[in-house]
Amino acid sequence: MIYKDNWCWSLITGSSLIIVWYLSIYLFELPRYFLPAPHEIFHALICEKKLLFDAFFQTLIPAVSGLVVSSILGALISLMLSLSGLIRKTLFPWVLLLQLVPIIVLTPIIAIWLGHGFLSIATITFLISFFPIVANTTHGLISTDKILVELLKTYRVSKFQEMFYLRIPYALPFYLTGLKISASLAMIGALTGELFVGSASGAKGLGYLIIIFRAQNKIPELFATAFIACLIGLIFVGIVCLINWLMLRKWHDSFR
Repeated sequence: MIYKDNWCWSLITGSSLIIVWYLSIYLFELPRYFLPAPHEIFHALICEKKLLFDAFFQTLIPAVSGLVVSSILGALISLMLSLSGLIRKTLFPWVLLLQLVPIIVLTPIIAIWLGHGFLSIATITFLISFFPIVANTTHGLISTDKILVELLKTYRVSKFQEMFYLRIPYALPFYLTGLKISASLAMIGALTGELFVGSASGAKGLGYLIIIFRAQNKIPELFATAFIACLIGLIFVGIVCLINWLMLRKWHDSFR
């Protein structure tokens, strides 16, 4: 039956939300500056398509850069933390502390150190994105089935072989879960960077458009910018989901 299709349910839910949106505007007589109608946002997308298209790529590049670096460095840090309990007790609290410091506090410091522009935006994206990868991957590496670990020890395998053939495959779903979370956070980091350190460099990304449209009180255009930002996040998460499916579908229980 068609109702068993996940896409069908998503379309039904989305259509229902749009209907509720229109009804809310009509019943509560909400002004345009408070909540524009979906067709007004779509019209803003069409009218400002060139500006939004250019801003899309201006924001996409540092967001991708920060996410890629966090995915690589996060995996390496996790491998290091999993080597021994002493290393985890020594380093993990500092990794956690870096995550606990509000990014809005770190942003001006990063701007002083790295200047305004691409490098600062990518760094802010990295700082927001890397902790979920480290936390999830480290948990997967140290929670490998102890029976399997003892079995490999009876065959006198090396630490490298244990890590490569057992712990890394076991931790792969944890890593991909962390990567999916980081992919959803990458746009937050990129927009935060653009709002605070991007505009001074002349880069006209989505964060820059948010400032401009807010100052000009262009609310439909502001919603259109938010839609484009969500679209980038959906692309990131979709790519990670595809990687997840390609790497796990043949052997992991979540796909059986």
